[in-house]
Amino acid sequence: MSSPPDKPVETDLYGPIKAFLEGQGYAVKGEIGAVDVLAIRGDEAPLIVELKTGFSLSLFHQGVARLAVTDLVYVAVPRGAGRRWQTGLKANVTLARRLGLGILTVRLSDGLVQVHCDPVPYAPRKNERRKALLLKEFAKREGDPSAGGATRKGLVTAYRQDCLKIAACLAQNGASKGAHVRDATGVSKATQMMAANHYGWFERVGTGIYALTEKGKQALPE
Repeated sequence: MSSPPDKPVETDLYGPIKAFLEGQGYAVKGEIGAVDVLAIRGDEAPLIVELKTGFSLSLFHQGVARLAVTDLVYVAVPRGAGRRWQTGLKANVTLARRLGLGILTVRLSDGLVQVHCDPVPYAPRKNERRKALLLKEFAKREGDPSAGGATRKGLVTAYRQDCLKIAACLAQNGASKGAHVRDATGVSKATQMMAANHYGWFERVGTGIYALTEKGKQALPE
């Protein structure tokens, strides 16, 4: 049985990174002061690369610290494989862009260096739809029933609060038409919510008439 491959070390990244930058016209040297890789090209601002065997908070801390020297700071790690690694890479690229850092990966099997983002000032694009959804949920939620940091399970959203109003109405009045429930609770989409039955609390017992299930009764103490 063949032995497992050696775990990569930071120096494994240096050769490919040096060759890549020299191909861009830089003069490159390693371990200059506290810097892993320093590259100089004419009168341009110096370029710094910090090397690590994997993404970590300390790697980004190092990168941010080097921004005090130059705006051209990259962090470099060995390239991995698989969906999980790709998902992590995507998240780390997003973080690097927010910090104004660049990301390089090195495929150790052949030394291929890939640039995933360049160090540029962060200019966020706001997602107005997400903003509107957050503000809508904030406005609709009654009181503050969920502590910050709570898990999604059992989270009391505005939708859940409306369902609880509907459940309380059905518990008090018995099976009812959707229009009656709407008028009694003030929940404008009462009929649609009972039909969707997201929590399993409601059942249709006639045309446009809904009743409370046993599961719904158990939820009422909320």
